[in-house]
Amino acid sequence: MFADYGLHERLLKALSSLSFTEPTAVQAAAIPPALEGRDLRVTAKTGSGKTAAFVLPLLHRLLQTSKPQAGARALIMLPTRELALQTLKEIERFAQFTFIKAGLVTGGEGFKEQAAALRKNPEIVIGTPGRLLNHIETGSLRLGDVEVLVLDEADRMLDMGLSEDVLKLAKACPVERQTLLFSATAGERALNHVVSEIMRDPQQLLLNRRDDLNENLTQQIITADDPSHKERLVQWLLAHEAFAQAIIFTNTRALADRLGGVLRSRKFNAYVLHGEKTQEERKEAVERLRQGNINVLIATDVAARGLDIEGVDLVINFDMPRSGDEYVHRIGRAGRVGQQGLAISLICHNDWNLMSSIERYLKQSFARRVVKELPGSYQGPKKLKASGKAAGSKKKKQAKKTGATGKAGSKPAGRKSDKGRSAPVALGDGSVAPKRKKPTPAAEG
Repeated sequence: MFADYGLHERLLKALSSLSFTEPTAVQAAAIPPALEGRDLRVTAKTGSGKTAAFVLPLLHRLLQTSKPQAGARALIMLPTRELALQTLKEIERFAQFTFIKAGLVTGGEGFKEQAAALRKNPEIVIGTPGRLLNHIETGSLRLGDVEVLVLDEADRMLDMGLSEDVLKLAKACPVERQTLLFSATAGERALNHVVSEIMRDPQQLLLNRRDDLNENLTQQIITADDPSHKERLVQWLLAHEAFAQAIIFTNTRALADRLGGVLRSRKFNAYVLHGEKTQEERKEAVERLRQGNINVLIATDVAARGLDIEGVDLVINFDMPRSGDEYVHRIGRAGRVGQQGLAISLICHNDWNLMSSIERYLKQSFARRVVKELPGSYQGPKKLKASGKAAGSKKKKQAKKTGATGKAGSKPAGRKSDKGRSAPVALGDGSVAPKRKKPTPAAEG
C-alpha cells in the first residue's frame, strides 16, 4: 500500500482520488530508497509505472520544505516532447492537492512563451535537453537550486546522440543533489559513462530482463511475400482482430504515409505520426487516439518511446525494428500494467534473420500464425542454421565466391596455353608487329 511509504498526506489523497492502491513492482522497489535520498539507477520495462516511481518521492521532498525564493528545485530530462507532456500531466494529477507547479520546456513550442513561464518560477522543470540548454544560454533558466535531477528514458536520449547535452545540464546542477536515472534497457558503455559522471554511488534496481516482457502480451509472426502482401494482411487484421486501439510501426516516414493513405482509403480511422509532423500534428494524433476519434495510429519509432495511451491492445510491426531494444519499446505499447495485448510482426524473406536475432536476444520463440484467407508462398527459409537464421545454399555460396574472386591461375576454357609463345614486339608508334607465320614445308619431289 502507498500509505506504508510515509508519503505526504496530500499525495495520498491524490492517489486515493485516482484509485491508486497497490504499487507496481518498480514503484515498490524505487520509492523507499528514493524517499531516503539515494541516487538510483533503475532499469524497468516500458509501461511498468516508473513515472510514478520518481514523481511521488520528488513531490514528497518538495512538500517537506517550502522554499518560495528558490529557483527550479527539480529538473526532469526526457528524450521527446510527447513523453515530456505526459510526464507533466502525471505530475499535475499527483500534485492536484498541492501548490506545486511544473513548467514544460521542449522544442517545437514558443521560446518566448516558455521563458515567460519560467519567470513564474515553477518548482519542477520538465524538458528535452536541447531546448533546456537554449534557455540556460539565454539566462531564462538557472539550475543552481536543483535538489533532484531525473533522467527518464536515459538510454533513449543517448541513442539520439544527446549524451553531451545531458552531461552539460547535469553539470549545471549543484553537486549535492539527488539523481534518479530510469531506462528501459541496461544500456551499454555510453550509459555507464553518463552514470559514472553524474551519479554518486547509485543503488541499482534491475526490474526487468530482456526475456521478461509484459506477461499478458501475446507475440506472433505472420510470414508475407512482399510489402503489398503485408498491406493486405494489415487490412485483414484490423478488420478481424478484436481491439480497442492499434499502433502500426514502420521503419520509414514514406512507408508510414503510404500505409496511412491505404488504410484511410479503406475507411479505417487511421492517423500517421512521424518525425516530419509538426508539433501540433503530433499532439493531435496522440489526443485523437486517446479520445477515441481514431483507433489506428501508424508510426515510426519517434512514437515508440513515451506513448502512454491507455487502451492500446494491438501492435503490428509492418517492418521489423532494427534491434531487440527497439522491439521491446514498440510492443511495450500493448498490454501495459496488467492489460491484455497482442503484438504481431509481419515477416518477409529479408526480415527473417532480423526476427531470428530478436528472438535470440529475448530468449523467446514467437508463435507462428497463418492467415488462411491471405495465403502466401513464403513460409520462412527452407533451411535454418542453429542460430535460427536462414541457411544459404552451398551451391549459391560457391558460385558467389567464385564469381567474386575467381580461381588463382585458372585459364578460360577453350584457350591454349601461352607457354612458349614469344611476347609481341611493340613498335615505336604504339602498334604491334604482326606475328610471323611458320613457313610451309616444301613438297618432296
